[in-house]
Amino acid sequence: MEGKKRRIKVLFKIGFLYHKSAFDPLIKIFEKDNTYDVRLSCKEEKVKYLWIFIHSLEKQMLERFKKEGHNVTLSESGFDVVFTGDTVTNPGKLGRTIICFVNHGSGIKNIMYRNLARDKETKYMIFVEGDYREKKLHEKNCLGISRVFKVGMPKLDPLFNSDKFNRESILRSLHLDCKKKTVLYAPTYKPTSIFALKDSLFRYTKCYNLLIKLHPYSWFGRYAPHRHHRIFENMVRNFSHAVLLPKEAYSILPYLYVADTMITEASSTMFEFLATGKTGIIYNLDSKKLRHSDGSPILDEDNRTFLKDAFVHFSEPEKIGDAIENALTIDTAREKRKELMRKELFYALDGNASLRVKKIVEKLLEDNDARNNPA
Repeated sequence: MEGKKRRIKVLFKIGFLYHKSAFDPLIKIFEKDNTYDVRLSCKEEKVKYLWIFIHSLEKQMLERFKKEGHNVTLSESGFDVVFTGDTVTNPGKLGRTIICFVNHGSGIKNIMYRNLARDKETKYMIFVEGDYREKKLHEKNCLGISRVFKVGMPKLDPLFNSDKFNRESILRSLHLDCKKKTVLYAPTYKPTSIFALKDSLFRYTKCYNLLIKLHPYSWFGRYAPHRHHRIFENMVRNFSHAVLLPKEAYSILPYLYVADTMITEASSTMFEFLATGKTGIIYNLDSKKLRHSDGSPILDEDNRTFLKDAFVHFSEPEKIGDAIENALTIDTAREKRKELMRKELFYALDGNASLRVKKIVEKLLEDNDARNNPA
């Protein structure tokens, strides 16, 4: 009797919960295929309290994944394919596997290139959103023995499946007015506009719905102070038009969908909002002053000029109201510029990026040289 064919073991190494939104469409299509035995892990999610104590949330995350219907694992070794949203701290522990790097979102930050440059001996199969990112990776000379594949952004696939989201249902669930325009504020944790914009943001959005989606690091106290979320927890109590989205809401996609415009400074969400075709707003920072501890720049692009003429830029917090009004006004020249930038940044926006990744992975499984060989 012929033996049962071994299923291909696939791990989604979800370092932090918010990385999962980059993987959700991929997890779904791999779990649907009985060829694959799919597991999820989550080892990096931790909370810091009293300034010094760090507590792992791995157990809670795995319980959450199980409740969602996924299979989970504590061990990350012995898999044929490992998906990761960042470079891997200790690739040797993964064994001889195909490491698929689907970035959780780098936008205009330098971190992806910095991390890859330090890890040139690890072989990553890097899936990027388009020409812009591929060009940057080569310019930075950070690839080492890794390979690059242009596929689009799997994370965004649900935005292009028309029945996935319902605007009125989402706004009603947040107790917001469906007749009003919606402004989404999505700051990053570093460098952040939180302290500069917190007062003006509430003052000049009273005739809109205001959604506030903080970076997950702004909640857990490890890489950003707890003050980030406490500011908004206090302020939303006094403004009925504003909602601070909870830290458990790891995916920004529903809020990108309902937002008429979005404000950020350096978050990768600027790429994602551009993909929707709507006009975003960028709060200008002095990029030259923004440095890592080793002196290297935090941002790879000057946010004062990035997406110029495609998004609205402003420098003074008191001008936030004008910026919102401008972004909500149709401008023919700006629409053309947005379309050009969409083509530069994204290989395709058709809801099929995940399928392209899966097809490439299936070919890589037949390529013995695609596996990382840890020393």
